[in-house]
Amino acid sequence: MSDIHVRLADWQTDQALLTAIRQAVFIDEQAVPAELEWDAEDARCQHLLAMAGDTAIGTARLLADGHIGRVAVLKDWRGHQVGLKLMQAAMQLGLEQGMRVFLLSAQVHAIAFYERLGYQVTSEPYDDAGIPHVDMRYEQPA
Repeated sequence: MSDIHVRLADWQTDQALLTAIRQAVFIDEQAVPAELEWDAEDARCQHLLAMAGDTAIGTARLLADGHIGRVAVLKDWRGHQVGLKLMQAAMQLGLEQGMRVFLLSAQVHAIAFYERLGYQVTSEPYDDAGIPHVDMRYEQPA
C-alpha cells in the first residue's frame, strides 16, 4: 500500500471527491442525517484527501481553531493506515501554521486510535447524530 498518499484538497475543485467519501461513510454507512453532515465550515476550512494512486479513499478537514474533523476512510481501505496518514497530515499542516493544540470529537469506538496519536479524552460520552462521541485534545510538546 505504498502508493497511498495524502494531499491538500481544495473545496471548490475537489468537492465531489470529498463529499462522495463522507456520503458513503457518514450518511450511507453510519446513518448520519445529511443536514448534520454538511455545514458552512466546509467552505472555510482546509481539506485533505487520501489517495490510492488516482482514487480518493479518505478525507479529513482542519478548521482554523485547530479542530480536526470529518475523518472518513472508505470501508475497503480501513486497516491500511489511511486514517493514521490523514491525521498525521492534518496535524502537520496545523503545526506548519503555528497551531499547537488540536481538538476533535471522536466516535467512542475510535478512542484508542486517537490515543495512539497522543490525544486525551476531555469529556464524558455524548450523543452526536445518534453516535456516542467524546471530545479529545492533543497539545504539541514544547
